[in-house]
Amino acid sequence: MKKHFLVLFLFCFTISNAQESKYAIIIHGGAGNGLVPGNYNEVQTAAFHHALNAALARGDSALAAGADALDVVSLVIQVLENDSLFNAGKGAVLTYEAKASLDASIMDGASLEAGAVAGVSCIKNPITAALSVLRHSPHVILSGAGADRYAQEKGSICVDPSYFIIPSKLKTIKRIRKEQEALDSAQNHKMGTVGCVVRDREGNIAAGTSTGGMMAKRYGRIGDSPIVGAGTYANNSSAGISCTGHGEYFIRNVIAFQVANRVDLIEESGQEAADYMIHDVLSSQKAFGGLIGIDRNGELFYSFNTTGMLRGFKREGEKAQTYIFSLEIEGDN
Repeated sequence: MKKHFLVLFLFCFTISNAQESKYAIIIHGGAGNGLVPGNYNEVQTAAFHHALNAALARGDSALAAGADALDVVSLVIQVLENDSLFNAGKGAVLTYEAKASLDASIMDGASLEAGAVAGVSCIKNPITAALSVLRHSPHVILSGAGADRYAQEKGSICVDPSYFIIPSKLKTIKRIRKEQEALDSAQNHKMGTVGCVVRDREGNIAAGTSTGGMMAKRYGRIGDSPIVGAGTYANNSSAGISCTGHGEYFIRNVIAFQVANRVDLIEESGQEAADYMIHDVLSSQKAFGGLIGIDRNGELFYSFNTTGMLRGFKREGEKAQTYIFSLEIEGDN
């Protein structure tokens, strides 16, 4: 009798905890040293806040309706990919050849399954292609024309490559090519990669990242965004992370995985792990960027070593918060 009572108690306790678990969502729209108040007027900052809030609202609505973390990450990133304010999807930065070359990845913290695409040129929402790879392919990363074709076969929308190009980005790449200073000029046009991490009511964590990469990139360069462990990582036992910044350094240091690993193995909080990887590891290498995440306890965190990072978050039942500039002037939403 006691044994049956104990089993019933544990069952009810588990159900109660599941019911009490609240969802959370955190997003970023890129980090950069050009993000300082003097560079943006009120209209421009309002546009950033509006865009971040629209993405959070889409995720909040889906989570409230019972959607799982993986689907919500895709839905939220699609909102950001469709907004030309960011360096992902429409309005992404262009290659040296004045073309869009897009990367994205997504990971399920419950199963550790992941999907990614690199160098796609006609998929309207690259994050949907990454999700298709996760769900339908035996592989993790597909690239180039093969990724475009695969995504179309799995239902992703294909558009003419001109869809991604907006006048301001075309003007910038023409200037860079004319001046033959692609590498130097590129440093001023990297901000805008987008990412999302979600923890749903079941306690499952998912993370995703989408980008157009580095302005004026050449020779098929691929950054950290489609690399699982570098730009994106999720594991229910530790944390979910999405990164933005100088991709080569995020790859070399496997930043996303290292944050999760520190949470799991040395029991740091997500915030402690993030701050160490950004401010100790990256800063010591004179590399710049930031990351967002949610740890296994549902705690939100973010860290960056630039003058600003477009970011926002929302917990179930609470007001959404969005920020643009540095921690010292937080509260700019």
